[in-house]
Amino acid sequence: MKNEKTIKYVLITSGIFAFIAFVLIFRPVPIVSEEHAITEEGIVASIHSNKGNDIIFKMKNTSRRFYINRGLENDLKLKELEKKLIGEKIVVKYPDYWTPLDWDNQIKHISKLEFEGKVLFNELRQ
Repeated sequence: MKNEKTIKYVLITSGIFAFIAFVLIFRPVPIVSEEHAITEEGIVASIHSNKGNDIIFKMKNTSRRFYINRGLENDLKLKELEKKLIGEKIVVKYPDYWTPLDWDNQIKHISKLEFEGKVLFNELRQ
């Protein structure tokens, strides 16, 4: 009888933990307004894409990477961005967001990308 209660307790606890982990991992990145976004600027060291059509930016003097989700599907051209931005200062704005998939908070979702005062990408809430 005691073993059944223990097994039931472990299963319920495991189920609750799995549900919370699932919610934390698969919740969408929030779309925030500009006043709630974090702003960071830096010199672009490299730009590349991945299999998910994201555009990934690496800046000098930081270990963080920044990405535009499905940027290649949103009319952004990788070669044009490389030619224009590598070695140049950009401003990125992103939401304060954490996921267990990025436990050390090193990958940031770009909500707005600015270069020389011009907006190259924007998905901030108006």
